[in-house]
Amino acid sequence: MEGPSAFGQLIPLLLIIAIMYFLLIRPQQKKVKEHQAMVAAIKRGDRVITQGGIIGKVTKVKDGGEIEVEIAPDVRVRVVQHTIQKVLSKTDTSLEAANS
Repeated sequence: MEGPSAFGQLIPLLLIIAIMYFLLIRPQQKKVKEHQAMVAAIKRGDRVITQGGIIGKVTKVKDGGEIEVEIAPDVRVRVVQHTIQKVLSKTDTSLEAANS
């Protein structure tokens, strides 16, 4: 009696790899591309949230992957551009409404 062929033994492994690709790797790559596009589109005047939870308004986009964010009147911090978690629209007033 012969055992299963070498190809027959590889089929389950290939199926697992394919499932992992479509369920884990591909969605993560898509998410990274969307984040890169969002970060590249940041401009002066946008309201942003950093990964550290700081909410502020972009006052200057610098070369070298830095932006300047105003977090309070006359208080500006330099932030690495890729640490921006979310860009809010200029007219988004949901945060002001939530804070009042």
